[in-house]
Amino acid sequence: MDFYGNKFTLLSYEQISGRQMIDVIEKLGTKCAVTDFAILLGAYVSDEYHIDDDSSLKGRTGWWWTNTSNKYDEVLVVSHNGDCDWGEPEKRSGGIRPIISYSDISSNLVRGESGFLETEYGEYPQYTVDTSLGKMLDSEFSAGKLKKTGKAYTTDSRVWNDYSEVFKAIKHYEYEFNGKRYVRVQNINISYPKLSNDDEYGYGDYVWIEVAPIKWLVDEKENLLISKTLIASGIRFYTYNTGYFKDTEMYMFLNKYFAKDIIPSNIQEPILKGKDEIDLEYKKENPYNFKFEKVSEEDIIKGAVESGVAVFLHGPSSEGKSARVKQIDPDCEIIYLRNATPDSLNGKSAYNSQTGEMIDVKPSWLKKIEERCEKEPDRFHIVFFDEITNALPSIQGIAFNIVLDREVNGIWKLPDNARIVATGNDMNDSLAANRLAEPLFNRFAHVYIKTTTESWLRWASENNIHPAIYSYIAYTKGRVLRSEYDGERPNADPRKWEMASKMLYKTGNPEMLRALIGEDITREFVQFCKQRVITLDDVINERYNYNYLQMLNTSERYATIIGLSQVSENNLEVVRNFVKELGKEFEAIFDALWVHGDEERLEKLAEVKLSEKAKVIKMR
Repeated sequence: MDFYGNKFTLLSYEQISGRQMIDVIEKLGTKCAVTDFAILLGAYVSDEYHIDDDSSLKGRTGWWWTNTSNKYDEVLVVSHNGDCDWGEPEKRSGGIRPIISYSDISSNLVRGESGFLETEYGEYPQYTVDTSLGKMLDSEFSAGKLKKTGKAYTTDSRVWNDYSEVFKAIKHYEYEFNGKRYVRVQNINISYPKLSNDDEYGYGDYVWIEVAPIKWLVDEKENLLISKTLIASGIRFYTYNTGYFKDTEMYMFLNKYFAKDIIPSNIQEPILKGKDEIDLEYKKENPYNFKFEKVSEEDIIKGAVESGVAVFLHGPSSEGKSARVKQIDPDCEIIYLRNATPDSLNGKSAYNSQTGEMIDVKPSWLKKIEERCEKEPDRFHIVFFDEITNALPSIQGIAFNIVLDREVNGIWKLPDNARIVATGNDMNDSLAANRLAEPLFNRFAHVYIKTTTESWLRWASENNIHPAIYSYIAYTKGRVLRSEYDGERPNADPRKWEMASKMLYKTGNPEMLRALIGEDITREFVQFCKQRVITLDDVINERYNYNYLQMLNTSERYATIIGLSQVSENNLEVVRNFVKELGKEFEAIFDALWVHGDEERLEKLAEVKLSEKAKVIKMR
């Protein structure tokens, strides 16, 4: 099989119903069955219609995309009953039925029951396991006994009604168990679908799907492989340049993710292309066994520190650069270069009246870092040069020598486990900033900090930010995290909200915050705080009643859920028991907010859900 160089696409209008209708469609029709994996990702599935001669749950059909759009920005789709219609490109419930040229693919062809040649090409998660195996996999997963294969399948993390949101990748990791491979998928289909194992799953439930070979129909006349089933879903057709399929999110998904994901993790046979046999070792895409997952700013900072590379954090003063450094080393030695003097940074010479000699005296910061590094030799300890761009050129020159040679005053070496991190404002962010000299600039790895709503909320949940402020920022989806600075009135930014939290804890009066974040945002915050909500403290200490709970409207329930998502792992089970009373939809929202994309939290949530199911079974 050649898993390299081919491009996936979708069938066109002409291939489905026009003059160029392909044989497979003409003889087998347009109705297409949908896999469990696609259903869990949000695909529509019809209980009324099935593909011919298959009345089982696996034979149910869904609607699927083509690659043809019209001048009204609509896309031709094939409905669950096989009819063609025009659909909106922002929808996410359409199934994906890929096609690809097969002439360069070395594979075994067999004549199927359909009368067409069929083949297996690539592997992908498809159908759920039976109930007993699912329970066994849950148990092994919770105990940490399942082994990852190192492979993952990428889909869009957006839910069905996120019509305006761009593709945001989420990985479904592959696990090996008794010689077979499985992925653990969270259901984001709101229709509580019944899958092929005859079990129904609620929104947010986790389901085990087996990885299996993809089956394709061969259209010999058109030199095509056509997927027998709707293999995936949840991807918008949306185009960034109307009329060109190659500019769509669908094309990006097929050829950036799907094309690579279907490559089996255990290919051992050589790749055949034409008459030439090519050794896999020369053909594989990752000969150095690198990791290619996306990394955050925090990941880069940590990687630089561990590698012994000095790192420079850029960004405005409100972006939490210092907080990121302290997350790595809470006891970092901070040197405020804006106020530094040559003596405070480099040490000084002093006259010894007893010996009549000049002696060199270490700067106090160096003594402290040496002491920490000696006391904890197995840890990295950070020398933190703060506001280096606001320092005088002469001070920058001294800092350069320390960064370049890891040496102070040409005399004292930094300890081996000492690391250097610097921060500063760019010139367009601060009138007091000086341009960093090129030799000094080139000695750093550079990270440009921009606090996102998601990262701020994660930080806030770990740093005792007032729950009202946390809930408000999350409720507004970060719209009020920052406001424009005009030099005349207070504006909001990540640091101001931290200050606001301290003031709110101390005074208990939201009106006070107008001195920090401005009158308009304060007014809106006050109205938010007047909503009826049940707080995290109320739930943990059972200070609520169910009659009051039923009185909450949708907005108030959402605000309640957001506040509860700050719960620690210790009280997670208690809070989830409460959240269930608000309904399945709010339970799913809570789970997503609490996990925040953190894999460890995802596993913790899985343990809690497994425990809940075990209790229900025991009660029965």
